Amino acid sequence: MQKPTSADNASKLNVVIVTMDTHVASATDRARATLKRQIPGLSLRVHAASEFASDPKALERCKADIATGDIIIATMLFLEDHFLPLLPDLKARRDTCDAMICAMSAGEVTKLTRMGKFDMSAPASGAMALLKKLRGNKGKTATAGASQMKMLRRLPKILKFIPGTAQDVRAYFLSLQYWLAGSEDNMANMVRFLIDRYADGPRAALRGTLKSLPPAEYPEIGVYHPHMEGRVSEDMSKLPGKPTLGQPTIGLLILRSYVLADNSGHYDGMIAALEARGLRVVPIFATGLDSRPAIEKYFLQDGQTTIDAMVSLSGFSLVGGPAYNDAKAAADILGRLDVPYIAAHPVEFQTLDQWQDSDRGLLPVESTIMVAIPELDGCTGPAVYGGRVEGGSTCKGCARNCTFPASESNRDMQVCAERAEMLAARVERLARLRRSERADRKVGIVIFNFPPNAGNTGTAAYLSVFESLHNVLKGMRRGGYQVDVPDTVDDLRNAIIEGNAKHLGALANVHARVPTDKHVRRERYLRDIEAQWGAAPGRQQSD
Repeated sequence: MQKPTSADNASKLNVVIVTMDTHVASATDRARATLKRQIPGLSLRVHAASEFASDPKALERCKADIATGDIIIATMLFLEDHFLPLLPDLKARRDTCDAMICAMSAGEVTKLTRMGKFDMSAPASGAMALLKKLRGNKGKTATAGASQMKMLRRLPKILKFIPGTAQDVRAYFLSLQYWLAGSEDNMANMVRFLIDRYADGPRAALRGTLKSLPPAEYPEIGVYHPHMEGRVSEDMSKLPGKPTLGQPTIGLLILRSYVLADNSGHYDGMIAALEARGLRVVPIFATGLDSRPAIEKYFLQDGQTTIDAMVSLSGFSLVGGPAYNDAKAAADILGRLDVPYIAAHPVEFQTLDQWQDSDRGLLPVESTIMVAIPELDGCTGPAVYGGRVEGGSTCKGCARNCTFPASESNRDMQVCAERAEMLAARVERLARLRRSERADRKVGIVIFNFPPNAGNTGTAAYLSVFESLHNVLKGMRRGGYQVDVPDTVDDLRNAIIEGNAKHLGALANVHARVPTDKHVRRERYLRDIEAQWGAAPGRQQSD
């Protein structure tokens, strides 16, 4: 164990991390405890846009820490709502702090990087000019992420032998390596490394006194399970349990960053909910923002799909994550899989308690990044399944009021058991439906009817709704579904709009009647519905 610095060298030193979310918060909290014993004067704080974007007081605390930060690390700040409020503060502190490391962020933020002789705002020359030649094709191909990570590991080895500014450029890329594999050990060693190299002014005595290990390496793509030895592996056969005959297999997409930071309570709870239904679960991850390499390795074998349904638990697009979206590339890989695809998400930018108490539910940024953009890929059924808990203990997100064990951090992700169980049940039905015979499936089709109760069924402007429906039904019959298709489009229209409507006093054909008492009795959420809308069943279409 490294010896602590002496009292003479224990000058106050502020390290400030500003990033998009809290995924590294718990790993940093654990690292802080170790670092404080070695560097008594250290203050290490993490500020997340997922917290300060909706909390003015949290934003002011972040600004205050930036104003006194000696080493400032800013990452994943690419949304204007996140970085614009901080940009003046970062600019004001840039030239007086010991070092400012900005990465994977908007250009306005990234160019504020200043580490020794390395100034990202200066024209590219020397080592940086060389790097631009080395980085190669910037296209977002399926192998681009893997190639970039390979180059990221090689660059510090190359730059090690180039004197001058190149050594500070090397430090920048080493910092990236630490961050992208943000385990507790890597977060601690990143802080040691930066202090040892850049501490200045009253803190200069710390230079050369701290020993940092090289970035610990972990699989870039792999499988994860909380009950697997080592928790992560490149070998899928190490997952606990073996598949049984007829058992559906569910592929999960998770974020490597949360797993390495040991902040995976939301994933663990979702895995447990799926396994409780007798499903085989294969959770996979990939470095960076592109899930395709992991999908190709673990969910496709000799061109055949090995899973029955895929669920993304990341909350982001399949190709691009939160930074960009390549819907065409996502559609291509999803077409090869040809299985149901659900994109579920934790609430990233608020707590579960705040989400529950809000009339709006998801924040605009959450609706955009976690619902609208993944739908461009082709996902269905977006659902919340977890998030952070106010105070880190008892969750008020649903009526169960789950209590979680105390941890070093109250910013850890947790699962919402009620919603995880609901999502698991939905996924199981989709997976078993895929294995069923088409002739045995029951399919519901929703057609245009707006405004409702006004004779507008199938009247969408400039769209031949009934002709399209007729073609769909004929296609389903050819595909093996048991469908009675009327001979003509007019016959189909009359069967839907007229049928028994006049006899029953309805606006369209009535397929089935459900007794009111039965309808009310089987509603699980009757109390919640009545609290919002009044006594059931109401007065509209309640016969």
